[in-house]
Amino acid sequence: MKIKSQPLLMIVSGPAGSGKTTLCERICKELPQVQRVVTSTTRLPREGERNGVDYYFFDLPTFEKKITNHDFYEYARVHTNYYGTLKSEIADKFACNIDLMLNIDVQGAASFRQSTQHDPLLAERLITVFVAVTDENELRRRLNVRGTDSVEEINRRMVSAQKELKEWSDYDYVIDSRTREEDFERLRSIYQAEKHRTIRHRLVAE
Repeated sequence: MKIKSQPLLMIVSGPAGSGKTTLCERICKELPQVQRVVTSTTRLPREGERNGVDYYFFDLPTFEKKITNHDFYEYARVHTNYYGTLKSEIADKFACNIDLMLNIDVQGAASFRQSTQHDPLLAERLITVFVAVTDENELRRRLNVRGTDSVEEINRRMVSAQKELKEWSDYDYVIDSRTREEDFERLRSIYQAEKHRTIRHRLVAE
């Protein structure tokens, strides 16, 4: 007999400017056993994007049929396009013993938590982390440094951030954001600790 670790799904949320996307990308880059969850969308592929790698690209009728069939853990319509996370994407990678990282908003994370009520396998493997930037001046500075948003968009994101920050206590862990390196070390420590929890292991025949 030997002890075998079960795969996990780590969800990371936080307001725009928290650095959550960079954190997830770095975890997947530096820890080869961790992969990004490939989500789905109805928007058209951009130049260089590949189906099944960057997104699963579906036309609108196909996506809506999958909604009807309850194929998504969560989905949302953003402007004219749908985005969602397929249950099969996670189940297939769990079957290959792959750990998963998913950068998602607070609404999406809430949908996953709700799914655990009737999905014991997901409940055992889901970890949620909120990256918080509690200093409004620091968050605005980060949004300005990105140089991708107008003043109006930054103001909108600041309002959204205050709403999202109220959700931190619903998560398993919270990272009070500091430097990129400190935040990364905290996220990696959470991942490593969760991988060693006894509920993520089982005895199997050699």
